[in-house]
Amino acid sequence: MRKEVILITGANGEIGHGLIEHLGKSGEANIIAIDVQPIDEALLPYCERFIQGDILDNMLLGRLVAEFDIRTIFHLASILSTKAEYNPEAAHKVNVEGTLNLLRLAVDQSSWQGRAVKFLYPSSIAAYGLLSLEKKNEAGKVKEWEWNTPITMYGCNKLYCEHLGRYYSYHYRQLAADQVKNTVDFRCLRFPGLISSVTIPTGGTSDYGPEMLHAAAQGKPYKCFVRPDARLPFMVMPDAIKSLLLLENAPKENLKHLVYNVTSFSPTAEEIYQRVKKAFPQADISFEPHLARQKIVDTWPADVDDSAACRDWGWKPDYDEERAFNDYLIPSIRARYSKRPASSALN
Repeated sequence: MRKEVILITGANGEIGHGLIEHLGKSGEANIIAIDVQPIDEALLPYCERFIQGDILDNMLLGRLVAEFDIRTIFHLASILSTKAEYNPEAAHKVNVEGTLNLLRLAVDQSSWQGRAVKFLYPSSIAAYGLLSLEKKNEAGKVKEWEWNTPITMYGCNKLYCEHLGRYYSYHYRQLAADQVKNTVDFRCLRFPGLISSVTIPTGGTSDYGPEMLHAAAQGKPYKCFVRPDARLPFMVMPDAIKSLLLLENAPKENLKHLVYNVTSFSPTAEEIYQRVKKAFPQADISFEPHLARQKIVDTWPADVDDSAACRDWGWKPDYDEERAFNDYLIPSIRARYSKRPASSALN
């Protein structure tokens, strides 16, 4: 009898760490984890199996289909916004073709099992593209269907994959004589900037917040690449994991949308700086805006409207700005680096 499992791609990333640890500790899921990089050894005890491999490898994915009943897919693997701008073609290949491979796998599994496989997809505020800083300041809380005109490859990839999810859920092979009855139960979150105390940021354009914190805790100087007045929505990693699991567990009949905004708080870079300096008075932080990256940040909303998620599946963050910094980020990050020898903390 084939074992029922949850598949997590991009398992060694920021969200993957938190999700695997949470699901593993609950003991309620058999986890198959995939990443192109070796997984953090601390996560291995929670995994039924870890596979170091590429989501572009159809042979690898085919072996999974043959061996397991994949009930839910958390597709977390992607090339993030900053790295994607340096190599947009490679980003498109991973972010779009990789997602397409996983959607095809989900269709095959849904057909085999006679029930729709859940496909949880983290999208991003990068899917938005406000036309000017003036429009951003006027927009207020942006709804899911507003300003879907991204200017980054990452944003274009995310928005397109949202549409792919809609297609595979509702319209897959709609003209075929043998149309598939059970396709995909696609569920998507548009995340704001995410801040974790556990993992180091790796290539996001909203990473100036967590980079500031991690640098200050290590006693490293940091040059913030946006203006002090730059404002974006953020949430901490425990709330990101909470939102994914709430959406995954929500009854299908309650979901009025495929794509949902979630958020928690929306500070300026200056406000983050003030909190960091209060916690780490010796922090050496300066503002040296990178014009191209600042241009991207100026097209992303200062805040998003997550009322649909609140209404349809009970979303509510556990951490507002005060609690996020004072109860989670600062104590955890301070403890993380205080455990290191002084010489290694500064290297």
